[in-house]
Amino acid sequence: MFSTLKYPKNLKDPAVLRQDFLASLVVFLVALPLCVGVAVASGVPAELGLITGIVGGLVVGCLPGSSLQVSGPAAGLTVLVFEAVHEFGLGALGAIVLATGLLQIILGALHFGRLFRAVSVAVVQGMLAGIGLVLLFGQLYTMAEVKQPRSGVAKITGIPDLIGTVATDADALTPFLVGAGTIAVLVLWKKLPARAQMVPAPLVAVALATTVCALAGLSVANVEVQGIIEAVQPPGAGDFGELGSVAALTTILAFALIASAESLFSAAAVDRMHDGPRTEYDKELMAQGVGNTVCGILGALPMTAVIVRSSANVQAGARTKTARILHGAWLLLFSALLPAAVGIIPLAALAGVLVHAGCKLVPIKQIVPLWRQHRGEAVVLAVTAVAIIVTNMFEGVLIGLLLAVVKAAWETSQIHLDVRETVEGRLTVTASGNATFLRLPRMLETLEALPEDRPVELDLSQLRHLDHACRTVLETWAEQRGTTIEALTKAA
Repeated sequence: MFSTLKYPKNLKDPAVLRQDFLASLVVFLVALPLCVGVAVASGVPAELGLITGIVGGLVVGCLPGSSLQVSGPAAGLTVLVFEAVHEFGLGALGAIVLATGLLQIILGALHFGRLFRAVSVAVVQGMLAGIGLVLLFGQLYTMAEVKQPRSGVAKITGIPDLIGTVATDADALTPFLVGAGTIAVLVLWKKLPARAQMVPAPLVAVALATTVCALAGLSVANVEVQGIIEAVQPPGAGDFGELGSVAALTTILAFALIASAESLFSAAAVDRMHDGPRTEYDKELMAQGVGNTVCGILGALPMTAVIVRSSANVQAGARTKTARILHGAWLLLFSALLPAAVGIIPLAALAGVLVHAGCKLVPIKQIVPLWRQHRGEAVVLAVTAVAIIVTNMFEGVLIGLLLAVVKAAWETSQIHLDVRETVEGRLTVTASGNATFLRLPRMLETLEALPEDRPVELDLSQLRHLDHACRTVLETWAEQRGTTIEALTKAA
């Protein structure tokens, strides 16, 4: 659990600015390897990830919504972006992201921001788990510098062959060990004293891997760099023509749903970490939309608010939105002044960072307690994750949402039938709860089991809800049985 940050009363105090300045440096160091890693894993130039991070800081950072959460390219969208680039091309990615941003702005203006909080937590966790598993298994191939399969199932079933390749081919073993070493640093860094942990683990892991590869002269692939200005490729008229297809519209909806849900759930988590102003969800959704619109114009990656960067911002002592704005400025300065520094980073090291990030997206610690306390929610989580792996992101989330709705409908349509005998020998069946078509089989089994030689009175006055299907079936049963139904109109 995170400790709650005490929000200052005087935001103009020089101490507040100093805290924001220091926090911005920490967030910059966390964001740098993640921006580059997400871009590479998405199959686009590394600079596009940096551009999205810059927009997240300088543009979204200035807008109202949530003061302390930080936006940028997210590991949660990596798989979907990779598929979109493969299907539509890099040029069309900007048009898709632009359309996603405009859709988010419209949803925010129509006050849909708060409605995203009604999405089942199990679906969101399942979505992140599915993304995490696909990302994890996919980046294992990148660690070995082996081309990864496209489908999630193929990524998993191909692991035995990958192990064989790593074990027998030195060209695959060397980068794989670099990636494994990067993961080891990320895991072990949390074991060190708090003072050492002030330096972000991803930065340390990537820096160590880069240093070792350079000093040892290891033959591994590095990130390709072409310059941030050259990487900006606004979508052309032909790219917008791609948006008319069903596949493109489905991708836009998936981008908007996932980016919005992840951003607003992140905002809710960040609000629990400090006692300052709460998030204005509609404004935050519109801010994310503006950010994605700008990213689309620049041909960059889509953005979300990311809990990794946001929690680092809060824990580093940020007090106002100045910290996240400055982190965007540091990313811009780094990209402009030291672009060659990105080109010496081993791809295997960034893949290791993303394998670790994928593991963190899978809620392993929560699954067992969730199964013990809310098995239905655990099933929704698991089905959503598996559906994403087997199908794709959008279809998997839809399956999860459908299952969550069915589960909620089943749980709320509880009905109790109480059968009693009156002194006159008449049977009175009193129904209470919610009578929906989901419970019709049970209701009919109880009613049809009643003795046929006894008069029956069906009392529905205690029902809170009676849907049309139940009303029709009960009327038919009563007519065939020759019995009466009390308070049917009132219950309906």
